[in-house]
Amino acid sequence: MAGRFIISEDGQGGFRFALVANNGQTLAVGEGYPTKIACVNGIETVRRNAPEAVIEDQTGATLGDQGL
Repeated sequence: MAGRFIISEDGQGGFRFALVANNGQTLAVGEGYPTKIACVNGIETVRRNAPEAVIEDQTGATLGDQGL
């Protein structure tokens, strides 16, 4: 089973989503959206773009620096 997106109210009258793994760990949190439909559209944008997304490392560190 894949992770899930959870939509919640942000306390300021808007909405946010979180991508949560099966083990309950929050993997990503979206920005605040003014409406629930805008929040759902944000989720759909992540779904469309994430499978093709590349990793762009701007830290300057190499994986070898991390023991990998």
